[in-house]
Amino acid sequence: MQQITRQQTGMVIRRYSNTLLLLGSIAVCMPAQADTQSIVQRYNAYPLKQSLIAEFAMQYGQPARALQNYSELAIHTDSTIAKQRALDIALEENNLHAALNIATHWVQQDPSDVPALFYLTHIALKSHKYELTAATLDKILNIDSDADLAEILAGISPDSPQDRHVLLDTLRKSRAKHNPSIIVLIANLEAQNNDIAQALKDIQVALNKRPNVTSFILLKANLLDASGNVEATKAWYQKSSQTHHHNYEVRLAEAKYLIRNGQPALALAKLQAIAHTWPHADEALFIAGLTSIDLKRYEAAEHYLLQLSNSAQYQNEASFYLAVNAERKQHYETAIAYYRLVGGSLYTVSRRSLINIYDKENRLGDALRFLTQERVNYPQYASFLYQLQADILKKLQDKPAAIELLSEAILNLPDDPDLIYAQVILLDPFQDRVLLEKDLNKLLEIEPNSPTYLNAYAYTLALQNRRLDDARQYAERALNNAPDQASILDTYGYIAFLQNDYKTAIPVLEKAYLLNENPKTAIRLARSLYLSGNSHHFLTLFKQLQKKFPDNNDILQLQSLLPLKSSIGHVQHARQQ
Repeated sequence: MQQITRQQTGMVIRRYSNTLLLLGSIAVCMPAQADTQSIVQRYNAYPLKQSLIAEFAMQYGQPARALQNYSELAIHTDSTIAKQRALDIALEENNLHAALNIATHWVQQDPSDVPALFYLTHIALKSHKYELTAATLDKILNIDSDADLAEILAGISPDSPQDRHVLLDTLRKSRAKHNPSIIVLIANLEAQNNDIAQALKDIQVALNKRPNVTSFILLKANLLDASGNVEATKAWYQKSSQTHHHNYEVRLAEAKYLIRNGQPALALAKLQAIAHTWPHADEALFIAGLTSIDLKRYEAAEHYLLQLSNSAQYQNEASFYLAVNAERKQHYETAIAYYRLVGGSLYTVSRRSLINIYDKENRLGDALRFLTQERVNYPQYASFLYQLQADILKKLQDKPAAIELLSEAILNLPDDPDLIYAQVILLDPFQDRVLLEKDLNKLLEIEPNSPTYLNAYAYTLALQNRRLDDARQYAERALNNAPDQASILDTYGYIAFLQNDYKTAIPVLEKAYLLNENPKTAIRLARSLYLSGNSHHFLTLFKQLQKKFPDNNDILQLQSLLPLKSSIGHVQHARQQ
């Protein structure tokens, strides 16, 4: 606890230290005054106060107030830092109107300030102010004709075809149209409009001007790929990798492309060369490890993945795939050891895989003990771990113990719907009727519109053959949220069948059976057909079910519903076979 407190205190100190550094920077950037008295007054009375309010507002989740204060500072002072901070907050909050006002004022204050012009162009483009975008680009190019405009354009592209058309037209008429970055933007927009051929021509013009720009090289590769010309794409990657032998991104992109296009062995050879040149390139090592596993080169996979054991980005993934690698080699103890190292987003899948190994080795008792300890070590995964233990107990045919364990879990986590639903699945609709109804009511209290929980309640009532009107309402609500889910259709059809509403039951059960091909659904459909008097359709379905599920006793029992003549014919046919 003391350690946590110290960590939290340290975070707070660092946060406020950063705030004070920022405020000091803003204060230093204030214009000099005639005497010390007026400097102190202005320092205390305006910028420091406004900045403090703004920064503390940001820390306490009040970005609108922070933006208002920094906007005033940006407009009423000459502080570049205040303007940048105001713009950063406006863009973070996606307040393009405020950002445009700040950037416009900044450019008006200093028309030759290139960072201000970059900000204004970026925000104008993001705000779909395309004429302002083009005019500001022209101003930048008047100052520096070779300016790299890629940062302005990063991550911005109109969504609608109409906006793309307007922007394309504006850029093609702008003086900036000969700038390589603008040519690339034009090519991107053309590609989005499915004009790949023209986009390829334009990207080549940009490459002629700047042949070493990685993003240009990769864009041409992507355009060739989009055109469907696999050979041309491979040839371009190969040429680019040879020409730019020391460009890691280009060479890695080539390897990824080869993997996507079914050439993992060649890709692995490329990745080996990359790993030789860049021995600490984590992504290349990780992809090489996975590709080696796919090619069943398990020793090579281990070689690459072990190098990532201390990687900040790939440590968990490396441990997981080292476990997969060991499992495929049937080195189960090694696999278990690696799975136990996995955390983060792969925690649940790694524990499932680990339990599967215990199951293969008939060690489910060990698995239960392991999961109990895991609940101590990883309390944040308690719900998942309880459910995994319940699944094991069910597999061991100890259903009462599974229900008891889940009851304990629900006491600890009373509002966890996954735990409650896991218990619902295990409870008997007749013997555990009281507890089952309590659980189902709780589920609908937590998530009243969940199709899964509504369907579970409806099906339980249908099995109990009670409160069928309520059951039907639950099923209808579930269908409104998931209209094509086979299990819900089956429940709804079953309820209609119990209510003797065969006109509704038959088409609903037909649709459900078409989706799930479940013999239980088929039997309900067959009985609905029989009881509705549709004997011809019933007989046709029965013949189909006999062929499809020849060993299903419930389907064989449908034969008792056949007319006598048909029954004799089926018996004789069976004897002949």
